[in-house]
Amino acid sequence: MGEVVNLRLARKRAARAAGEDAAARNRAAHGRTKAERDGARLEAERADRRLDGARLDGAVSSKSSADDPEA
Repeated sequence: MGEVVNLRLARKRAARAAGEDAAARNRAAHGRTKAERDGARLEAERADRRLDGARLDGAVSSKSSADDPEA
């Protein structure tokens, strides 16, 4: 026969593990210096500009068509 498991404690353990995972993700996202955040933002902007620069003529941006209801 299997081991008796207290479901309340099992749920608490699962919630605690999920919370620890979320905390680790938040530490990675928010636990950076201002220089690191600015560098990541600049790199993302540079990548967006590079992608927009490679756009073919006549192609419509998905951002501008979604934001502009008259277009």
